[in-house]
Amino acid sequence: MKTFALALTLMLGLILATPTFAADKPKAAKKLQHVVCFKFKEAATKTQIEKLNKEFAALKDKIPGIAGYEAGVNNSPEGLNKGFTHCYIITFKTEKDREAYLPHPEHQKFVTIVKEIVDDVFVIDFWTE
Repeated sequence: MKTFALALTLMLGLILATPTFAADKPKAAKKLQHVVCFKFKEAATKTQIEKLNKEFAALKDKIPGIAGYEAGVNNSPEGLNKGFTHCYIITFKTEKDREAYLPHPEHQKFVTIVKEIVDDVFVIDFWTE
């Protein structure tokens, strides 16, 4: 009986100590992250940049399909930003949402503001959970 109890205790310990793998966990909803980074023209004023930031943030309320918006100014000490100072992350739930966003009239209107004061733009999209 002592041997059985010891074996049962050891088996229970092994079961509880077994790691949980990602495949065992419920799947989180995937998100499509649309990352946009701007390098502004030297002539761009603080007022123009503030207007661009305000207009970019407003797109989330104007374009259906935008699930999230984040923005920030570079503060990395590495010095590897190559002149890109502002980063924006637009979150979509589906590629269809992104496809609707890109040609959307409100986005195209925003692009005209961008062209006035942005020297270069970097865009990358990726899926995350």
